[in-house]
Amino acid sequence: METQKTTTGLPRNTAAALSYVALWPTGLIFLLIEKDPFVRFHAMQSLITFGVLNVLMLVPFIGWILTPIIMVAIFVLWLFLLIKAYQGEEYELPIVGPFAKQQLGKIK
Repeated sequence: METQKTTTGLPRNTAAALSYVALWPTGLIFLLIEKDPFVRFHAMQSLITFGVLNVLMLVPFIGWILTPIIMVAIFVLWLFLLIKAYQGEEYELPIVGPFAKQQLGKIK
């Protein structure tokens, strides 16, 4: 079985997993440089998920109180999504996954 390569020359599952590695910044990078729809979906989902969680931590008082919980959520989601992407699954998070697909449709 031959591994499909992406615009970056990486296997699809590797590129998709890498879009989660440094949270939203790598999501943004892969969204900008990659043309493969599978990788772009994971990049957009990474950008939205971890971008929103990072912003929540900055909200005065409430965000500061919830930061420890949000940090645990970020770690669990990061690990889960990284593994799913590497396994070649296009796993959609509730709410975020469909929204990511919708946004990708707007920027093609």
